[in-house]
Amino acid sequence: MTRREMLSGFVPGSDFRAFLALQPEAILIEISGTQGSTPRETGTFMLVSTGSLWGTIGGGQFEFIAIGNARELLAGTGGRDVMDIPLGPEIGQCCGGRTQLRFRPVTDAVRDELDRRQESEAGRRPEVYVFGAGHVGRALAAALAPLPLSVTVIETRQGELANLPVSTKCRLVPMPEALVKEMSAGAALVILTHDHALDFLIAREALVRTDLAYIGMIGSATKQATFASWLSREAGGERSWLERLTLPIGGSAVKDKRPEVIAAMTAAEILTALAAYRDRSSS
Repeated sequence: MTRREMLSGFVPGSDFRAFLALQPEAILIEISGTQGSTPRETGTFMLVSTGSLWGTIGGGQFEFIAIGNARELLAGTGGRDVMDIPLGPEIGQCCGGRTQLRFRPVTDAVRDELDRRQESEAGRRPEVYVFGAGHVGRALAAALAPLPLSVTVIETRQGELANLPVSTKCRLVPMPEALVKEMSAGAALVILTHDHALDFLIAREALVRTDLAYIGMIGSATKQATFASWLSREAGGERSWLERLTLPIGGSAVKDKRPEVIAAMTAAEILTALAAYRDRSSS
């Protein structure tokens, strides 16, 4: 089998349960140990069936070798239960470390183990709240869906909550700003509703708090000035709060206002802010 044929069945972005529902005969490849520089960490796993793949343990020749071993196990033509692969010139890579792999057929017990692990990891994922499911809101939900985040989209209009990613949680509420008080410390908020007045109310509630990782609002320089004036004159806020508000979201480096581009740039901002918050909290 050629490299292209071996990798052609990659299934991106799906839940592993959906993969196993279609490919029940599969091998679990798990990184059981690492030394030095490696592309992925211990505990990372992927699934390999005869014609498809789910997940990745790092890519490159290293992963290609692991997939081949898994398919030998599936075919009963050989293969090993464990491998120790140097990530150097021997296999045409230059990471410089080593990775140990464990191979197991997917049984009911293995499925249960993966379910427990997934539930545990999901409970530790950073929370991202997207206020508004218009064009940019839907694009942002799609951009965030494959990332290790817990994403909730909040709307006042029921019809706008259609066509969101399956993994995205939805909240239909009449007063979105009231939900801000319920959010966990370290959460990220992105404000892009259909109503500027509502945007301002949500942002004001968010800026009252000092324990959020990211507060972003869609808009322009004019909207920023209008919000700053409203916040200090009518909403009892302080101009210093604006230092914690990202407005506009997505930055200014890329001059492209298509929803998908704004979403991609905003997703990067959110990940950066969450990592910075995590570092501050652990120091």
